[in-house]
Amino acid sequence: MADQSTQTDELTSRERIKRALSHGKAGRISKDTSNKVMLGVFRAAAYITTLVLVAIIAYVVINGLPHISPDFIFGWPEGVNAEGGIWPTIVSTIYVTALAMLICTPIAVLAAVYLAEYAKQGRLVAVIRYAADALASVPSIVMGLFGYALFVEAMGLGLSMLSAAMSLALLMLPIVMRTTEEAIRAVPRYIRWGAYGLGATKWQVVSKIVLPSAFGRIATGIVLAIGRAIGETAVVLYTMGQAINMPITPLDSGRPMTVHLYLLANDGINMNAAYGTALLLMIIILAFNLFSRYLSRRSR
Repeated sequence: MADQSTQTDELTSRERIKRALSHGKAGRISKDTSNKVMLGVFRAAAYITTLVLVAIIAYVVINGLPHISPDFIFGWPEGVNAEGGIWPTIVSTIYVTALAMLICTPIAVLAAVYLAEYAKQGRLVAVIRYAADALASVPSIVMGLFGYALFVEAMGLGLSMLSAAMSLALLMLPIVMRTTEEAIRAVPRYIRWGAYGLGATKWQVVSKIVLPSAFGRIATGIVLAIGRAIGETAVVLYTMGQAINMPITPLDSGRPMTVHLYLLANDGINMNAAYGTALLLMIIILAFNLFSRYLSRRSR
């Protein structure tokens, strides 16, 4: 009798477990349904992002395209309402960005080579990487104030192209450095082993094998950093100044396109010129982004 009651209890417990599992399955959403729901959510998020971007571009194009002309691109601002062109601002933007690139690129690339090829992986390397990541997250206005305090005031460089370029180089440094390090690490190890097997030294492997192999990705990171530098406003506002002139030497002041756009739109001086400046600035940044994608695809 005891055995029969035990078997009966086991059967009863099994039936209860089966019923519980059946009720649980009935209450759950099937895998196909959950996949369809999440796929719809992802698509909606992608469509919303694309629509926002298209709306911004369309708004700027519609308002700025009628005011784009050779006189506007190659002319000088005139009068109180800043009528005329924006050629000095275009030159100042290209000037300061090129100077920042020349300052940033050697430091960032050499630092990345050291971290990826020479440094012993430990606490010091982790601290350096963390510092680079933290530097990349510093707000641009904080970097502008730091550049003003250090380069303009402490070093006595004044509001100049050099002050703005060194401040922008600090913004570009972590982007180029981390991108270069990842590009170097992506080079296959067997290439290095083959070079070492042929008797090459460490520096010969790095300079002749690793860096040329990673050049495409390194160039992509540099171009992306340049695109960010072109779009910065706060940094150049505090370190370059607002003078509308044609810069000749690195110690000359100037007005980049971002500052010119900010002044025109903030004060309501000339909204037509503001929209035209915004459209040209977007075209320049878009060209740099497309060029970086081209370099990335070519490197692959």
